[in-house]
Formats: sequence, C-alpha cells, structure tokens
Amino acid sequence: MYKEEIINKLHTLERKLIPYLKNNSTPEQLIKVSGMQEVEVLRALQWLENKEIIKTDTKESKIVKLTEKGRPYIELPERTLINVISDRPLIFNEIKEKTGLTDQEINVAIGLLRKQNLLKIEKEKIPKFSLNYKDIGNKETDEEILFKRIKNKETDEDFLTKEEKCAINELRKRGLVAIEIVKHIRIELTELGKEISTEKIDVNIIESLTPEILKNQEWKKKKLRSYDIQAEVPLINFGKSHFVNQGINYMKRIWLDMGFKEMQGTITQTSFWNLDTLFVPQDHPAREMQDTFFIGTKHKIKRGNIPEELVKKIKEVHENGWTTGSKGWGGKWNSDKAKEILLRTHTTALSSKKLARIKKEDLPAKYFSIGKVFRNEALDWKHLFEFYQVEGIVVDPNANFRHLIGYLKEFYKKMGYDKIKIKPSFFPYTELSCEVYLLHPTKKEWIETGGAGIFRPEVTKPLLGFECPVLAWGQGMERILTSYYGITDLRELYKNDIKQLREIKEFLK
Repeated sequence: MYKEEIINKLHTLERKLIPYLKNNSTPEQLIKVSGMQEVEVLRALQWLENKEIIKTDTKESKIVKLTEKGRPYIELPERTLINVISDRPLIFNEIKEKTGLTDQEINVAIGLLRKQNLLKIEKEKIPKFSLNYKDIGNKETDEEILFKRIKNKETDEDFLTKEEKCAINELRKRGLVAIEIVKHIRIELTELGKEISTEKIDVNIIESLTPEILKNQEWKKKKLRSYDIQAEVPLINFGKSHFVNQGINYMKRIWLDMGFKEMQGTITQTSFWNLDTLFVPQDHPAREMQDTFFIGTKHKIKRGNIPEELVKKIKEVHENGWTTGSKGWGGKWNSDKAKEILLRTHTTALSSKKLARIKKEDLPAKYFSIGKVFRNEALDWKHLFEFYQVEGIVVDPNANFRHLIGYLKEFYKKMGYDKIKIKPSFFPYTELSCEVYLLHPTKKEWIETGGAGIFRPEVTKPLLGFECPVLAWGQGMERILTSYYGITDLRELYKNDIKQLREIKEFLK
C-alpha cells in the first residue's frame, strides 16, 4: 500500500527517470541515457531522495584547470623569453618583436628569471638581456611541467605533491590556473527504490488541472497525480516594508495612541529656527562647519527669510535675556547669521515652529515627529551623519519633570524595554536636562539614545508669548532599533543586504 501511495505522488520528471536508475549511478550517465536536461535530472534526483527511493553520496574534489588568461599560452612567457635570448643578448623591443608578448608579460618573465638568477642585464646604453647559464635552455621548471600537464588534462589537487602544490600556487598568483570545486554524486537505489524500479510506471499523467483539461474532459482518460502535502517547496519571499520603516511606523503608532499629533517640516531650516529660537549661542561650536551641514559654498552660505515679529524678541533674549529673568549670552546677536540655511541638526526646529503657532486656548497640547536629521559625524558603529530623531513636546501648565520621565518610560516600555537609565545632563535650551540610556543586548553596555528636558523660559516665552512648562525630548531612532534587533553596528540598518531583509524578524505588532 505504501509503495502505491509513493508511485501515485511521483512527478512526471521522476517517472521518466526511474527506469534508468538501475543501470546508471551518476547524474552525468542519467542525463546521457534519459535525454533529459541537467536541471530536470538533478531536480528529479532530489525529489526521489526525499521520498527515500534513492540515496546519494556526494564527494568533492578540487580540480586544477587553466583560466581564460592561461588557455591561449602554448608555453609560459619565461620559456618563450629563454628561447629567444639563448643565442644572443637582446634589447626589450627586440624581445617584444620576436615573441609577440605584451610589455607586462615580458616584465613578469624577466622578474621570474632574475629571481631564479637565470637572467642577467648587460647595462649598456640600451640594456640587453641574456642568460646566466647556457645550459638552462632545456631544463624545465616545476611550473612549466605542471602547466603542460594541466593544459593536456585537468588535474585533481589531492594527487599533487607538496612541491607541485607550491608551483600551482605560483601559477594561481599569475592568474594562469584556478582551482574549481567539483561535486561527484553517486546514486544508489534503496530497497523501496528497487521495488518501484520493477514496476511499470505511467508517464502520461496530469500534474495539474487547467480549464482546457476540464473542458475537454481529458481528466477522464489520464491518471491524476496525488497531491503530496509533505513535499518540499521553494521558499517564497513576499514583499514587505523595510524593517526600519516598520520600526518608524510602530513608533508613530505609539505616540498617536498616547494622544500626540504629528509635526512635519522640511529638512532644510534657517539657523534661526534650528538654533537661535532654541537659545543656542551664536558662537556655539555646533554652528561651525565641522558640526553642521550648511547649504551653499565654502565662502558663501545661502540665507533665507526669518519672521520679523520674532526677530526682536530672540535678539534681546540672546543679548540680555529680554523679560525672562535671564542675563542672556551677552554680545551682539547677528541676524545675518540667523538667516543661514542648513540641513537640520535636530527635529527640535519643528518644535520651535510649532510653539510659535500655539495659542493659550490650544493647551494642553502634545506633538511628536520622526524625521531625518544631519550632523557632520565621523561614521562608526554607533554614529551616522544622517539619521532619524524621535521628537516630542508636551505644552501643559501643569506638566513637570516626573511627567517627562513617565512619557519616556511608557514609550520605551511599548518598544520592548523594561529598564532604562536616565542621567542628568546639559543642553542650552532645557533645564532640567537629562540623557536616556538603553542596555545593548549584544554589546552588554549602556548606549545613549538621546536627550530630554524642560524648555527654558528663554525658549518658551518669546515663542509662546507667555511662560508655560514645555516637556521636550529627542531620541535617536536607529539606536533604539539596533538594540531591539540585536544589531551591533548602526551601518547594518542601511546596507540593504537582501539576505538580512528577507530573514530579519518582523517588528513588534
């Protein structure tokens, strides 16, 4: 009964091949006697082995063969050179004319012969090349002997002596020979296979039903092949979002579910929105070319428009603190410097723009953004010069620092992190300020993911027009993702390795 079930499940290719299995034990023999294509035979053999009709034994051998570069040579270039200078010394151009070798081939031959002390150069006005010993013309090197042998017949590396393997290595370095791994498959029928091979197996079967077969009622005249639910089928890789985009979408869902609205804006901003409104002093190192990508040339940075209604407030905040109770940074605030256009260094520029549009009646208000930012960083395993920042602000008269910690912990909990570290820090635009750290699962060290804090009055009062607590944070999205995926290098997120894209786990759902 079992044998009949197996026969009913046989594919057409298997049915065609089985009659030839008894007297042939290699794929090459089967291809020759069956008239089937190589791919058909190999596929049928794999299926037959899965059904335990045959068993195969595979051995590998390393075959030494000539390369495309080596095939045209009748003899090695050094032998050709020896032959033409054995009678008399010749200059380089004479050698080239007599041998037909290229400059590179002649130079290689000269180098090899000099290395063996077989060639001397007579230093005249034009150097001449001659042999050191007259009797070397008939003596072949190991490389020559092997080259001739391989030219006549490909050789198995396992049968070479130690000296011959050294000679092969020299020829490989010159690109004249290569080693190819060849698989030798031996096929043997199992007990089940021997029984099946004696049966008369119908080749004319229906593999799958089509509208034509149903219409012509051909299925009544032929056998239908049984459907094998245990048969191995090729893996189908379906289309899906890049895992980084999956992470971004999941993070957006977290903030939306927590009642936040999304902020959006362009990646180019003026220094006014990116730095000045955030109370970053105009002589701060972050404004220098080595830290920020400015738009324009080295000598002339492009400038944009800034809102005149805010310029006076921001100017006074920087110079003397305006009405915030601060002394400001002192010095002279330069509006031309504030107009310089740059690639945003953080998405906090969106937060400052949002604060400038909020009215008292809009409070409380919560906003987030996940967008690209750019910093002139040296590229390494934990730094990128182009990355995503997870930005958020909460504008609420009743908000405090404990609320900020709560929002961050809730976000990271939903991202799958039960424990985070929060350490005190400093930023020009927040007070209190802190940094968030995650424990990297592979490197087993705490990785900083970003900063957070409460905006200073020097930021909120000019933009809002009144004082109000504003909780703010900016977290590095890539660092959060690498920890989740166990990736040890940020650069792996964007290398677009097809194997990684197919096999990496789906993001949290």
